Amino acid sequence: MTGEKFTLMQYSISAILGLIEADDFVIPEIQRPFVWKRSQVRDLIDSLYNGYPTGYIITWKNPDVQTKDGEKANGKKVLIDGQQRVTALMAAIAGREVLDEDFNLDRIKIAFNPLATDASKRFAVQDASHLKDKKWIPDISVVFDSNFDPFDFAITYCAVNEGVKPNEVNKAVNELKGIANRQIGVIELNHSLDIDEVTEIFIRINSKGTALSQSDFVMSKMAADIEHSGNMLRKTVDYFCHLASKPEFYPQMIRDKEFQSSIYADKIKWLAKDYDDIYDPDYGDMLRVSFMHQFRRGKLADLVSLLSGRDFETKEYREDIVDSSYQKLENGIRNFINEYNFDQFVMAIKGAGFISNKLLNSSMTLDFAYTLYLMLLEDPTIPNAQIKRYVQKWFVMATLTQRYIGSPESVMDRDMRNIAEKGFLNFFADVEASSLSDTFWSITLPQNLETSSVNSPAFNTFIAAQINLNCNSMFMNGTKISDLVTISGDVHHIFPRAYLKSNGVDNKTKYNQVANYIYLDTQVNKAISDDAPFVYFTRAKEQCETKEIVLGNISDAELLVSNLAENCIPKNIDTMDVSSYDTFLLERRKMMAALIEKYYKGL
Repeated sequence: MTGEKFTLMQYSISAILGLIEADDFVIPEIQRPFVWKRSQVRDLIDSLYNGYPTGYIITWKNPDVQTKDGEKANGKKVLIDGQQRVTALMAAIAGREVLDEDFNLDRIKIAFNPLATDASKRFAVQDASHLKDKKWIPDISVVFDSNFDPFDFAITYCAVNEGVKPNEVNKAVNELKGIANRQIGVIELNHSLDIDEVTEIFIRINSKGTALSQSDFVMSKMAADIEHSGNMLRKTVDYFCHLASKPEFYPQMIRDKEFQSSIYADKIKWLAKDYDDIYDPDYGDMLRVSFMHQFRRGKLADLVSLLSGRDFETKEYREDIVDSSYQKLENGIRNFINEYNFDQFVMAIKGAGFISNKLLNSSMTLDFAYTLYLMLLEDPTIPNAQIKRYVQKWFVMATLTQRYIGSPESVMDRDMRNIAEKGFLNFFADVEASSLSDTFWSITLPQNLETSSVNSPAFNTFIAAQINLNCNSMFMNGTKISDLVTISGDVHHIFPRAYLKSNGVDNKTKYNQVANYIYLDTQVNKAISDDAPFVYFTRAKEQCETKEIVLGNISDAELLVSNLAENCIPKNIDTMDVSSYDTFLLERRKMMAALIEKYYKGL
């Protein structure tokens, strides 16, 4: 035993399975569907049979909370690492069904050959051959049943396998049963540790170096709390996120009779027909939004403490705090999954021009925007008709300034506090004045567009601005940028790449500048081929006089001028060759920034 941070203990396999059976050791029910391959279950059983070490299991004790009558309610141990191993043991040894990745209940059966001379052929994942071949015990879970008699079994086994001695079989079967007595190291973390310490310990012990997210902790806490229906809330989160990205999962979900009889099943079934992928939240997103708009805090670690009953003032743990925290979280989750709320929010994001998930850079920015939407619904100072507009403006501002990219939780926490103190409208006015000054529009934003990353927030916002302003694609009247983004288009070079390379501009970050990119109709792109801009733009101008269409579909001079303007193409483009490339990039970046400013101010 070390200081007070954790206790190191050894438990036998049978003791661990017993603790789970007695509900003292909580495996979050769908914390992770079982993702191990069946061969990994076989390998684990083989390792235990041979007495090899199989790594530590980490549990975190829920704090003992003070109940209303002054008594102490004992906290349970929540499994935070080792779930796949423990689930494998429950499946193979205890014969329990486990949930696969699609939440189907399934049995995993491991077969055992007591007579195997080759150690690598002693265990196998059960298939039809093990049911036919009498040398195999097709499912080892029968051996661990309390009514199993090794001596009787050996006699029966020898009757169907001639020439085999009973004591030989008896010895092998007893060695298999011995797995139940094998020891596994359990590290029990003290309830007084904060999440950061638990995470640090987890990373150091976990050789793969995978970090536990705070949402994992929240999900574990919820799963361990049947009294406050935390386990059902947790299923709601899991199922909502699964359905949001995979609506065809619905027929599997309705097989869960317990969930179907809950109040939540009806509230998420609309997702079965929702194929929109603008906002497909994972459970981290969903918990963050549900928590933030209800508790007006930005740090998910606080939710773990609140669900444990922590009083931030006195540092005690109280049952009434657990009660109220679950009540608030449930309200938050209900607001999140409400079909009207979710649809209206997605409509706001699309209305701002972000009609495809390839234009979205940051899930945190989306999370805060949805949080804001749900908060403004409850704000009497904001007319309902204005909520979407404010959400759009905030989302675009946060995207352009990359507000939630650095330390998102700290910034979100600060934003929540400021909104509470100043009121949303006053705070938003402050943010606009400091973040979106004249300098931002004229200097910072053009600089941010000096990049070759087609996924940069500034370039994505430029495309969203063109979509929102209903811009036509270049040389086409009637084919919109929105059509090309969602259906068939691709970004192409205004100064063709081959033209630039053949003229000495062979630096990839130079010829792939986003200011050289534009969404083009495929036929237009083919007609341009590798021509210099002065060649094909002159051709486009000439067809306005000759009326002989060779490029796109515009044959009117005024229409061509407005088409070039909405695509931020400098007026003198028809005189430009490779020597003008740098001037062109500089000029177009300014024009793109001006279009984004016009769009933002018009939202």
